[in-house]
Amino acid sequence: MRVLHIDSEKTWRGGQQQAIYLYEGMLKRGFDCGFLCLPKSSLHNYLAKNNLPFHTISCKGELDLYAGFKLAMLCRKKSYDVLHLHSSHSLSWGLMAKLFCPHLKLVATRRVDFPIGKNPFSAFKYRTKAINKIVTVSNNIRNVLVDCGVPESKITVIHSGIDIKKFADKKVPENFRETWKIPEKSIVVGTVAAFAGHKDYPNFLQAASLAVKENPELFFMAVGDGILLPEMKKVAMEFGLQGHISFTGFQKEIGHFLKAFDIFVLASYLEGLGTSVLEAMSVGLPVIGTKAGGISEMISNEENGLLVPPKNPQELSHSILKLAREPRLRQKYGKNALETVKQFDKELMVDKNLELYKTL
Repeated sequence: MRVLHIDSEKTWRGGQQQAIYLYEGMLKRGFDCGFLCLPKSSLHNYLAKNNLPFHTISCKGELDLYAGFKLAMLCRKKSYDVLHLHSSHSLSWGLMAKLFCPHLKLVATRRVDFPIGKNPFSAFKYRTKAINKIVTVSNNIRNVLVDCGVPESKITVIHSGIDIKKFADKKVPENFRETWKIPEKSIVVGTVAAFAGHKDYPNFLQAASLAVKENPELFFMAVGDGILLPEMKKVAMEFGLQGHISFTGFQKEIGHFLKAFDIFVLASYLEGLGTSVLEAMSVGLPVIGTKAGGISEMISNEENGLLVPPKNPQELSHSILKLAREPRLRQKYGKNALETVKQFDKELMVDKNLELYKTL
């Protein structure tokens, strides 16, 4: 069975990393598989730089029938049997390719916990019998799809995986605090998240403001970029966080940031799974997360971290203050996090996908 992985995104986020982890894992195990992406995309650049085999197809949009035809011809030429579709537009391409190659087996991955779009085509895409299996990266996403009318029997939950040893050799630069203007005795509370609406930076910033009023030695860091970054900088000013927060922008290497944090926070009100939580756990950080999406599938409250209601800055602030004043509790949760994260090793994720392919 030959598998072709397809991702239609131009940029690189968590979903693209997961697709690459799976592809590299299959190649490492000796599988003859392929990867298809858009020309000049971030995936194209990564695959070329790392000398990994790949294909590209130009596309004029989600419903480009000619792109679907070209994909079908590629599958015939290269004898691909299974298309693993890692994004919503990729699923559209796969469905069109199946019109020309009915023998193709389709596996679609759903990484977000938003309900399926209300337009008829979105509903059709995930409910059609043409899809053989849908992989969700959390039980919560599975439940959302079932509520949207997708048969539960068609869904398989495979949690996202991370390289749990990725940051093992990373060290905090000697001038880190000087670079980011962090006072010497401050307790650093950090987050790594795109500046997108569902990440709920207003919640994070308001909680930071409340916490700083009680403990002025707290310092907050926001690692990430996105359309809302300029606006959130203004919100931080309005909350009086000057001198207590750094916005780092996009950072290619986040390992030394995680190693510099004392506490990690993810304040989302929607979240598929949240692999930044797993990466924080992999360096032994205590994590505070919201009871949103798949976050509670990683964090066990008062065992390896704390869970708070979404959109509740008062509760989030309370938890930050609790961990800030109890270093032994931070150490306990961090130690337990190191054990928890072993269940989310990328190698296990690859194994589970391979088992899924065998059932097709």
